[in-house]
Amino acid sequence: MYRGNHPAKVEESGRLKLPVPFKQQLDAANVADLYVTSEDGERAQIWPLPEWEKIEAQLAKHSALNDAVAKYLDMTSYYGQQVKMDAQGRIMLPQILRTAARLEGDLVVMGKITHLEVLNRTHFEQKLPAKALTAEDRKLVGGILAGESGS
Repeated sequence: MYRGNHPAKVEESGRLKLPVPFKQQLDAANVADLYVTSEDGERAQIWPLPEWEKIEAQLAKHSALNDAVAKYLDMTSYYGQQVKMDAQGRIMLPQILRTAARLEGDLVVMGKITHLEVLNRTHFEQKLPAKALTAEDRKLVGGILAGESGS
């Protein structure tokens, strides 16, 4: 389970050195193959390949004619590349995604339970106040934590 925020930087070559706590988790799970993608072009998602394959299996159950699935696959395929983490914990971020998401300078690498997200720190912090949890958000999350089905 990936959690927390660990600052990082992208090397000039386009490689990201994964923060030590996240690398240790991947090493413990014996995972070096990752899928790097984005759903929106604003953030990179780094999926352990076995987790990404679970998503693909779920999507494969639905019709290729499903517009939402087609859009999701268009985005994640356009930005996506399978990569291998080297012994130092570095991975190559796809150029097209680095450019779109402005993945340069200071970054945040956040754990999102099953995967990691990488964002431009300045851009993320500028948008953070607008993302404050509302009372309705808290109620919905509270219901989920209490075992109620939430949408």
